[in-house]
Amino acid sequence: MGQDNLFKKRRQERKKRKYEFQSPKADSFLIVTEGERTEPLYFKGIQKLIQEKAGGRIDIVDVPVVDIYGEGCSTGKLIEITQQIVKRAKINYLNIWVVFDKDDFGDFDQAIEEGTEKGYKIAWSNQSFEYWIYLHFNYNDSALHRDDWKKKLDEMFKLYHLGEGRYKKNYENIYNMVNVHDGVNCAIKNAKRRMEGFDEKRMKPSAYDPGTTVYKLVEEFKKYLTD
Repeated sequence: MGQDNLFKKRRQERKKRKYEFQSPKADSFLIVTEGERTEPLYFKGIQKLIQEKAGGRIDIVDVPVVDIYGEGCSTGKLIEITQQIVKRAKINYLNIWVVFDKDDFGDFDQAIEEGTEKGYKIAWSNQSFEYWIYLHFNYNDSALHRDDWKKKLDEMFKLYHLGEGRYKKNYENIYNMVNVHDGVNCAIKNAKRRMEGFDEKRMKPSAYDPGTTVYKLVEEFKKYLTD
C-alpha cells in the first residue's frame, strides 16, 4: 500500500512539473533576430538597463526574463529556427518576437505571415534595421537603399561624436549611444508617425518603404524602465 502511494505521489509530481513547463512564464521574452550584431546588441542594451534597475532588489517581482538570439540567416529560415528554439526552451515564453529586415529577400511578406500564424510577434524593417536606428535622430520617409541608411547614420554618428565617428554594426553599447538626447523615445515617436499610413489589411510590408514595427517591441520593454 505504501509503495502504491509513493507511485501515485510521483505521478502527481510529474504531472505538476509538466503543467508548470507548459504554462507561459509571466514577463518572459524570446527575441530572435536575423542580424548577428546590431540587433542583438541593441536589445541586450535594453536588457542590461532593466537588470541594472532591478539591482538585486527582491521586492521587484516583474523583472522580465529576456533571452536573445542573433542568428544571421534569411527571413524564412529565421521562423524555422525560432520554432526550434521554442521547442528546446526550458520555459514557455509568453512573448516571442522575431526581428528581421527586408533587404533583398523575396520571402519577406511570407515570413511575416508564417510567423504571425504561429503566434510570434514580428518586428520588421523595410529596408533594414538601420532605418529604425536612424529614427533615433530624425524623421525620414524617403525610400532609400539600406546602404544609404548606413551613410546617413555615418553622418549622425559624426555629428554627435558617437563611437568612432561613424556607424558600425558591432558597437556593444549601441542602445545607449543612440539614446543620446532621448533618442529612443524620439525613434518610437518617429516610427509611429511613419506607420500611421500603413494599412496591414491592404498593404504588404515589402511595399511600404521605408517602414518599421520595431517600436512595438521596444515599447514592451520601456514599461520596465519607467518609475
